[in-house]
Amino acid sequence: MIGKIINIDSEILGGTPVFSGTRVPIKNLFDYLEAGKTIDSFIEDFDTIKKEQILQLLELTNKLLLTSTQILNENFA
Repeated sequence: MIGKIINIDSEILGGTPVFSGTRVPIKNLFDYLEAGKTIDSFIEDFDTIKKEQILQLLELTNKLLLTSTQILNENFA
């Protein structure tokens, strides 16, 4: 594990979630993926981001979605 993946600080881009240790918004990665671009092309454009950080972020996002789905299903069942 790399450590903290996401940083949210009102002093950095007004509190926009960024990759920890950078000023690169997390949303940029999802915009790239939504546009059909690859993780490697994202890393080429944002060379301060490591592939391991992206993979950990995607794993965290997956866990959050699974947890949210379980909570929503429990509350609406």
